[in-house]
Amino acid sequence: MDLDVGLEEELSREQMEALYSETLQNFSEGEVVRGTVVEIAADRVLMDIGYKSEGSVPKEEFPDPDNINVGDTFDVYIERPEDENGMPVLSKLKADRIKNWTHIQRVYEEDGVIEGRIVRRVKGGLKVDIGIDAFMPASQLTWRPTGDLERYIGQTMELKIIKLTKRRRNVVVSRRKLIEEQRADEKSRLLSTIEIGQIIKGEVKNITDFGAFIDVGGIDGLLHVTDMSWGRVKHPSQVVSVGQKIEVMVLNFDPQSERISLGLKQKTQNPWQSAASRYPVGGLARGRVVSMTDYGAFVQLEEGIEGMVHVSEMSWTRRVRHPNEILTLDQEVDVMVLSVDPEAEKIALGIKQTQPNPWMELSQRYPIGSVVKGVVRNLTDYGAFIQIEEGIDGLLHVSDISWTKKVGHPSEVIERGQELEVKILSIDPQNEKISVGLKQLERDPWEAVIESTPIGSHVEVEIAKLVSFGAFARLENGIEGLIHVSEVSADRIAKPEDVLAVGDKVSAKVIGIDPIERKIALSIREYQRDLDIQAQAQYGQTGADRVSVGDVVGDAIPRSMLQAGRSLADAANELMAVVSAQMASQDSAAAPEAAPEPETEKKEENTE
Repeated sequence: MDLDVGLEEELSREQMEALYSETLQNFSEGEVVRGTVVEIAADRVLMDIGYKSEGSVPKEEFPDPDNINVGDTFDVYIERPEDENGMPVLSKLKADRIKNWTHIQRVYEEDGVIEGRIVRRVKGGLKVDIGIDAFMPASQLTWRPTGDLERYIGQTMELKIIKLTKRRRNVVVSRRKLIEEQRADEKSRLLSTIEIGQIIKGEVKNITDFGAFIDVGGIDGLLHVTDMSWGRVKHPSQVVSVGQKIEVMVLNFDPQSERISLGLKQKTQNPWQSAASRYPVGGLARGRVVSMTDYGAFVQLEEGIEGMVHVSEMSWTRRVRHPNEILTLDQEVDVMVLSVDPEAEKIALGIKQTQPNPWMELSQRYPIGSVVKGVVRNLTDYGAFIQIEEGIDGLLHVSDISWTKKVGHPSEVIERGQELEVKILSIDPQNEKISVGLKQLERDPWEAVIESTPIGSHVEVEIAKLVSFGAFARLENGIEGLIHVSEVSADRIAKPEDVLAVGDKVSAKVIGIDPIERKIALSIREYQRDLDIQAQAQYGQTGADRVSVGDVVGDAIPRSMLQAGRSLADAANELMAVVSAQMASQDSAAAPEAAPEPETEKKEENTE
């Protein structure tokens, strides 16, 4: 009885072991099998792979160890069927590599597309995770060169495998090849459907100073800066940005060169076509300052309509050198429309016209002939600008500075910053001009000259200036007259400075007066001739009495005409020697029988 029971028990164990052996799979090192998570420890995961005992996998081999749950299944690689404890040694990382490598080989052979994530930048390009580590050269990232590789790190993108080495398991991938293939397909479809005037979608790929390049599907079209807006665009970046999706109109297309011209503003009606009716000349409008230049400011009246306010149209009184003296960017301003040119797409605007014009009131405040005080603000070659009040300047012309002095430059008489009184001569409100005079504050001395210094009168003058054609001499009243070089002396003189010097005081005869041109002609030669005639007349009246020529003409001879060491009388007598000889000859012819003069009388004459 006991023997039978033991036999039955023995058979049962053998049967059970056989039955258990049949349920176990045959495993060998290097296999990849499917396992189920049965337990999760701190540093490892226990997995049932159908072996007599569970195998362990290091926890760090899982991409997301915190989200592993009991019952999850993973492919694992059998490194050893059993360790010293009889447990299989498993690796999920190696299983993934083997599985991925098989997939990568199939994609490469079929010229397929694989997904990869940019891991980091390496020398010459980027490291990409496609299940195994792959290399992507920088030139294969995009079809346009780029130096900014850092911004692609962490991105996931579709790639093409362009090189695979089985022995070393090196893989080179390219995004550029995939893009070029996609662009080729898009380009073929675009060329078969594109038409001028068509609205198409695109993406801004690049921005330059003159426009933006838009990828419209395999072809890059140019959106010129002038076709971005009906208004003024300083730089394309004000309207579009890289990567922006926009709709554009096809303006022109050349199938041969495959060049496309695109427009953005053409999608809307040109606002300039009705600008003249919306902004009539003389009308007021409000706008925003959008840009400024040295010569003016551009004011946006509406989207696509901008007018220009010239610096001369900003203030009635201020001298605006730059618009920023009055305006700021984005400032709202009231303007008046001065002119509209829809064809040239130009509107001239004015700011000062929205305010009262002070020039229209000047004639009431400053009547013609009134005397006002002002400050010399600026000097020019032709005159001086006198500031009468803030922003109101009058022109003092050089011809209105002095009655008598010939003014070559206003700085000879006045200086900048000087305060002086002037007389209002004329006001021109339309041209915003005022003429003032300084000499008009006094009576015109020429009126007195005509009365007191008639032609033929003798005057004493002072040599003020020597020129090549003569000398300017100043009369007692300050008026200057001209002594022409031919009127300096009876003898021929090449240069006035040979006989005259600045500062010399000489006597001269007034031989001409031109009140219109304000000129006086003087002559030393004529003055000396008058003295000769006077001397001859005196000689004829006194008979035997001798007149001293030096006494008569001494004051008329400048010291520069005298020789060194000789007396004034000797010089005068020498000038009259010829006259005396002629007179003696005439006396001898009139009385041939007269007795000769005593010797003593001749000696006395010589002595004189």
